[in-house]
Amino acid sequence: MNLWNHSLFSRAYWKDAALQLKKPRVLAVCALLLAVSIAMSGLFLQLPNNLRVYFTYLPKGLCAAVCGPVAALVAGFAEDLLGYALHPSGGFFPGYTLSTMVGMFLYALGFYRQRLSLPRVALTKLSVNLLCNVGLGTLWSSILYGKSYLFYFWGSLGKNLLLWPVEVFLMMAVFRLLAPAMAKEGLLVPQGPTKK
Repeated sequence: MNLWNHSLFSRAYWKDAALQLKKPRVLAVCALLLAVSIAMSGLFLQLPNNLRVYFTYLPKGLCAAVCGPVAALVAGFAEDLLGYALHPSGGFFPGYTLSTMVGMFLYALGFYRQRLSLPRVALTKLSVNLLCNVGLGTLWSSILYGKSYLFYFWGSLGKNLLLWPVEVFLMMAVFRLLAPAMAKEGLLVPQGPTKK
């Protein structure tokens, strides 16, 4: 049975996704990519109104593509806690942990067992930007800093929409560079054109 072809809505897909937590090779790749993400979490561009530009979405997206949605939730939890421990910025807030977990989950839903095409990467990245970065991130800023949701919303929306094409370009570049070798090792679905 070829699990690469199962739908997101099938029981086999979720069973296979859960089994990724028991595969040492997948966990090793996941741990390596999370270490890269944690190292990169200390590097960001600071903008006004608590806005920051990070590049951790690159290893997170690749990690989610390899490990699937079940392991992505665990990886997101671990990445946020370890990232905060190594690069603390203000007090710890669990909302950001939830955002990281949801973001990793969305990347996995978009990328796991899929060809990493430009439309797929663009739509997945847009969903993460709008749901996690704008939606949840704005809510957390409003709770933490006491200003209205709309005060943070417009700046976050503008930043995320402006950066979206650049992020998609960088993500596609990373995927095109690494995906063929990872597909050859069986970690990703083959990335070439589909055969008829």
